[in-house]
Amino acid sequence: MIHVLERVAAAQGLPPSIVCDNGPEFAGKALDRWAYEHGVTLQFSRPGKPIENAYCESFNGKLRDECLKCELVREPV
Repeated sequence: MIHVLERVAAAQGLPPSIVCDNGPEFAGKALDRWAYEHGVTLQFSRPGKPIENAYCESFNGKLRDECLKCELVREPV
């Protein structure tokens, strides 16, 4: 994840803050260290309060429903 943030920062610049939930990919030490070293504030939504990050939760739900829960249809052999 950090290498993606480095590429985005190089192309777009650093954001003043990143809003995220408490998932393991966001609550890890690597992201915390990266944010500290780059002066980026991490803002976490409260556990059990998805409404605080409604836009992202809505996107994640739609992505899951439309892309990740797809069934592959195989041609008969």
